[in-house]
Formats: sequence, C-alpha cells, structure tokens
Amino acid sequence: MKLTTVLLSLLLLIALSTKPQLGAAGPAPDQVFDTSGKLVRVFNTYYIVPASPDIGGLALNTTGQNCPLDVVAVDGYQGLPLTFTPVNTNKGVIRVSTDLNILFPVETSCPQHALWKLKDYDYSTGRWFVTTGGEFRNPGSETITNWFKIEKYEDAYKLAYCPSVCKDCSYQCSDIGIYQDQYGKRLALSNVPYKVKFQRAN
Repeated sequence: MKLTTVLLSLLLLIALSTKPQLGAAGPAPDQVFDTSGKLVRVFNTYYIVPASPDIGGLALNTTGQNCPLDVVAVDGYQGLPLTFTPVNTNKGVIRVSTDLNILFPVETSCPQHALWKLKDYDYSTGRWFVTTGGEFRNPGSETITNWFKIEKYEDAYKLAYCPSVCKDCSYQCSDIGIYQDQYGKRLALSNVPYKVKFQRAN
C-alpha cells in the first residue's frame, strides 16, 4: 500500500513538473525592423513609407473641417515623421501586435496635438477614418480609439486597429487601408491593408 502511494506521488510530481506553470509568460512578439534592418525604437522618429511605389508616405490634411486634421497618404512625398509609443514604454523597442500611440511630432494650426485616433463612424462613406487629436497614454476605455498596432504582412508590415488595452470594450478589429475621395487618400479601416515599411528619420 505504501509503495503504491509513493509511486502515485512520484507520477504526480513528474506530471506537474512537465506542464507549463500557470501564468508563465509566453514568448515576446517579434520586433519591428526599419528599412535599414535596424530595430524600430521608442522615441526615435520614422517615416511610414509604402512598400509599393504607387502610394506615398503619410501626412495631415483637412477633410471638410479645419480641425482636427486627418491622416492621408501623399504621392511623391515621404510624408511627415512619426513616433511610436507602446503601452509599456520600458521595453525600448517596438514589437508587432502591441498597442501603440502613433504621433506626428509636428506643430499644426489646430489646438489638438497630432496623435492618431479613430474618427467617429462616417455614415456618408460607411468608413471609420484615422484622424488626430487623441489622448496620449492613459490606456483604458476612455482612450480605446487612440491605440493602433503594427502587424507583419507578407514581406513588410501593415497597420491595424485592434486594441488590447480594454478587455471589456466593444470595438471592431480591422486592418488600416486607403480610401480615396475628394479629400485625398485617407487612412481608414479596410479589408485591404496599406502595406508599409518604416524609414528612420533622425
């Protein structure tokens, strides 16, 4: 009887030692690299440039109202520099599938700073456009529209809206693509992603 108890205890110990511990961290998401093969880092500035030459880099434009400014792709121009700030700034590098604030660190004529956010639904076009005027940091339900992600896409990257900063919030996950209208090539939620790379600006 004692031998059976010892054997059962030994088997249980072996089984527990071969299972992953509860709460153990999984592997970190892949790091994002720029066009020169270097890591994309927090606090550095980058141009988001197209992976294909038919669409330009990103800049700001008015779209029927003076402010806030919306994010647009501009042909024949590398666009304005941007910074990426992850929800956890201690990491120092930017990783795929990680919540980010994206900011044009430039002065504009608008009172809002040029931090990306998702605009209210546009019923006339049936689109969610990317605008500016978001609140920096402060992850949670009140800033759910301010968080974006970089995802690996084929041989380059794509931008996406699918925030993880609020588990109880309701939102639509989607890639970010280009919607062209009278205001230009505007960034919007789309099932056709805007394929991009990141070029160091400073």
